[in-house]
Amino acid sequence: MASVRFQGISKIYQKDILALAKFDLEVRDGEFLVLVGPSGCGKSTTLRILAGLEEPTMGEVFIDDRNVTDINPQDRDIAMVFQNYALYPHMTVYDNMAFSLKMRRMPADKIDQNVKETAEILGISDYLQRKPRELSGGQRQRVALGRAIVRHPAVFLFDEPLSNLDAKLRVQMRNELSQLHTKLESTMIYVTHDQAEAMTLGERIVVLKDGYIQQIATPLDLYDNPDNSFVAGFIGSPSMNFLNIELENGAIHAGDIVLENASYAGIPDGEYLFGIRPEDIHPSEGSRLSGGIEVVETLGNENIIYMKFNGKQFAARCGPKVKAVPGETFGFSMDLGRSHLFSIDGINMKVNAT
Repeated sequence: MASVRFQGISKIYQKDILALAKFDLEVRDGEFLVLVGPSGCGKSTTLRILAGLEEPTMGEVFIDDRNVTDINPQDRDIAMVFQNYALYPHMTVYDNMAFSLKMRRMPADKIDQNVKETAEILGISDYLQRKPRELSGGQRQRVALGRAIVRHPAVFLFDEPLSNLDAKLRVQMRNELSQLHTKLESTMIYVTHDQAEAMTLGERIVVLKDGYIQQIATPLDLYDNPDNSFVAGFIGSPSMNFLNIELENGAIHAGDIVLENASYAGIPDGEYLFGIRPEDIHPSEGSRLSGGIEVVETLGNENIIYMKFNGKQFAARCGPKVKAVPGETFGFSMDLGRSHLFSIDGINMKVNAT
């Protein structure tokens, strides 16, 4: 186990392509930390810099108190699990898992013990003499995990390891990764573009956009108290609904619609971005708020209703008994106490009813 610290990291590729900027982050010893964001935000670059596969343009990287910025990858005591498994196709599962230990000239009996103990943890003991081509995607991913675990590294790095698996298997592997972290009590840094993975796996989440950190927080805090409109829109599915509004004496003006919200009292009048999550929109017959239904997603346990409201698409998360038909009108109310107010440039005004 080890702590990790990124200090003033920037990475600029040729042609002035900015991958990371002013990146400062401390990962606690034994923490499961997730880096999340859209493609090109810098999350994989962060992992590669920590692993020594990329050199930072500026800044330093520490594992515990050891500066590893200029240390070779093999000397950093890090294990990395990739999206494509990166298994040797001509080797058995046993030999894939034992390979790095053999390169370290570990005694054969110790290698055998480590491999078999790790295989038992991952439930792949019956596959040790198979080749990767004889395994399913989930089994291959377990082998890739085993090859990392068997080394007992200080830090585990995961670069979108579940993206090649089907939806059901991804959920299963997420559970197994959480259990694995509990068993090993190791420091794990996990990269994904899937916010559901981030929310279910991370003890803390780092949200990135265009190479800059947008927010670092626990999953629940990210969801309930986003620092800006990007985080608010990225975390949550369906994403937060937004409206351009004018605030006047604490009242929300959206076109011809005026909504009163006591929690906005004292906020200066002006133009803002109003945000509310789909689960905070409730069906209400006879309400003065209504939208034209465009799409209804019936998911069994809930219905997601997409409608046009005040010129914008709005989503409402409703119970399975709520009836909605495309082309009809959906009357609704909003739980304004759970709404958010952002400045025009996206900063949360920290206005939440208590």
